[in-house]
Amino acid sequence: MMQISETTKGIFYLILSAFFFALMAALVHMAGDINFVEKAFFRNAIAFVIAIIFLALDYKKDGKAALTIPKGALIFLFIRSLAGSVGIFGNFYAIDRIVLSDASILNKMSPFFAILFSFILMRERIKTVPLIAIITAFIGAMLVVKPSFDFSKTLPTAAGFIGGAGAGLAYACVRKLGYLKCNGKIIVLFFSTVSMILCAPFMIADFDPLTLRQFILLSLGGVCAAGGQFSITAAYYHAPARDISIYDYSQIIFSTLLGFFMFGQLPDAWSFAGYVIIVLMAVLNFVWNKRQASKNQTEQAKNLNPS
Repeated sequence: MMQISETTKGIFYLILSAFFFALMAALVHMAGDINFVEKAFFRNAIAFVIAIIFLALDYKKDGKAALTIPKGALIFLFIRSLAGSVGIFGNFYAIDRIVLSDASILNKMSPFFAILFSFILMRERIKTVPLIAIITAFIGAMLVVKPSFDFSKTLPTAAGFIGGAGAGLAYACVRKLGYLKCNGKIIVLFFSTVSMILCAPFMIADFDPLTLRQFILLSLGGVCAAGGQFSITAAYYHAPARDISIYDYSQIIFSTLLGFFMFGQLPDAWSFAGYVIIVLMAVLNFVWNKRQASKNQTEQAKNLNPS
């Protein structure tokens, strides 16, 4: 029987995650004219329930240690939760108002923002190639956003862009929390709780009663979001980000196909040009990171075995 490599498993899970997140966006869009905050609440409520279940299993196995928040982690849990909420709100607002693939590519600006925020939070130096990739990807994002003085047209794409920035800050905080050895399920639970609390006032002020169809669609969207989260976790368990992260951009392909076949959506030429630029910068950053990792491994081998 052929042995499947860990990298191949990582790629499979990352592509699966991309499909789940693209399908989540399509289901959220299908739910129709409901307040985007209410949609975000349903998405987070399901993640909350799943996190509670898994934390309960951890508690049964490891006791209080499973629920311990490391020293210094609380502030980053709050920042991650607030930034992640901005990320979801911006993404869901955009999903309802622009082409799905546009919303998806703007959300995929998050890795570039994660580099910037990692510099701010952890003083991780930004080297020349990633800096060039960030600046060029920003230009590509502007082709998708297409800023204009018509605020009603610019707002949805701007919200998607801000959502990508929020997600980038959230990922940088998750990275910091990983250094602090914070339980990943606590991160998910904390984020889901804070996000639902932020949703509550808006839902009280402007609650849209759901039909059975809308309830089912939003519930399925929440399940897809959870599937995407678990899949991406499995992906990075099997392989490091430098080896597989580029495959996360397959979500753009899934979103474009789902948008076309389900809603008859097609990105315009400017948006398509933006996609190409952003993905090319992601490829550049991916290749550069792999070369740096290979170079570092070679240097470490020389230091361990000097000739």
